[in-house]
Amino acid sequence: MNNVKVFGLMALLTALVMGIGGAVGGQGGMMIALLFAGGMNFFMYFASASMVLRMYGAQVVERPQAPELYDMVDRLRQRAALPMPTVAIAPQEQPNAFATGRNPEHAVVCVTQGLMRVINGDELEGVIAHELAHIKNRDMLLQTFTATLAGAISHLGQMAMWGAIFGRDDEEGGGGGLMMFILAPIAAMLVQMAISRQREYKADAVGAQICGRPLALASALEKLDAYSRRIPMHVSPAAAPLAQVNPLAAHSGGVASLFSTHPPTEKRTAALRLLASR
Repeated sequence: MNNVKVFGLMALLTALVMGIGGAVGGQGGMMIALLFAGGMNFFMYFASASMVLRMYGAQVVERPQAPELYDMVDRLRQRAALPMPTVAIAPQEQPNAFATGRNPEHAVVCVTQGLMRVINGDELEGVIAHELAHIKNRDMLLQTFTATLAGAISHLGQMAMWGAIFGRDDEEGGGGGLMMFILAPIAAMLVQMAISRQREYKADAVGAQICGRPLALASALEKLDAYSRRIPMHVSPAAAPLAQVNPLAAHSGGVASLFSTHPPTEKRTAALRLLASR
């Protein structure tokens, strides 16, 4: 089902870009836009994970660089019966984590530097197990593609607006630029619709099974939520839904409010405590 949604989003992206190309350049613009959209779809399918890592400023690490983290991921992925994912660290002070990639064979688990400083070993296992659950549930392709889709459309919107200002200033060209500018909030809504809150609840439950400590994951989520409200993270709103808790919680209102795709942490921890009591 996730793959069907991804291909649906690809088709929507193609239609959006073609419509804008037609508005700006007529039939010729539509054909150029079709070629552009095809290339963008192909590129995002294979390179979207790298784009997400760049959004977070993350770097891939090998075992000698972070042996304890690497061994923990390796141990937990064996419990989950998954291939070894690539491990990455983002130089962010806010404690958080995310998984990305197009399938379990090309997956990445990324944690922030702040995460490894503020939680204990059991809690870190819970956080990593949650991200491995996203990989096991095959959520990453949809999550990664929608994040890069939102970022790409927002970027195109800015380009079109500048083109309308410094290029063609006739009614047709200006209308196309304005249309692209409007697509940025639409991209945010696409992320909201494509990434269901239920995926987080499911990843919590499966992650608790992988690490065997639902209460440790619940404790970690409470800490991550508290720190996310105090320590801002400078990351594209398009990539925010990938994180384990909302990384933009410290930012009030504005664009950040469009990306409230995470369920309330209190409800997530309550579900984990109920799971632990059974």
